[in-house]
Amino acid sequence: MTDAKQVSEITRAFEAHAIDNTMFRHAEHVQVAYDLLGKYDFIDAAATYAKGIRALATKAGAPQKFNLTITYAFMSLIAEQLATKPHRGFKEFVSENPDLMSKSVLARWYTDDRLHSDNARSMFLLPKAA
Repeated sequence: MTDAKQVSEITRAFEAHAIDNTMFRHAEHVQVAYDLLGKYDFIDAAATYAKGIRALATKAGAPQKFNLTITYAFMSLIAEQLATKPHRGFKEFVSENPDLMSKSVLARWYTDDRLHSDNARSMFLLPKAA
């Protein structure tokens, strides 16, 4: 687990629900997920992350943009890479895992229709076998 001092400013703001959603792009999503996975075990990190993302979408007036499948799938990918590849900090982690910086990385496992379905927004869907 990461020392709380090493958690980024964006993650502190995220956890305090004091983040400007217009400044919270994909790279910031990955940073927060990385930090939360260093601070908490997977279950707590994923719950904190999902609740925070859902709160951001609601605060922005777009609760329909929250997607539990995307949220948990990205958390799982990041957690797996953290568990299998040693690294020294977020910048090194990103440079060793550039695919995580692409929103389309989930296309390896999900069709667009499945990933953006109503069910995917409200529950975690496993990838569908071909």
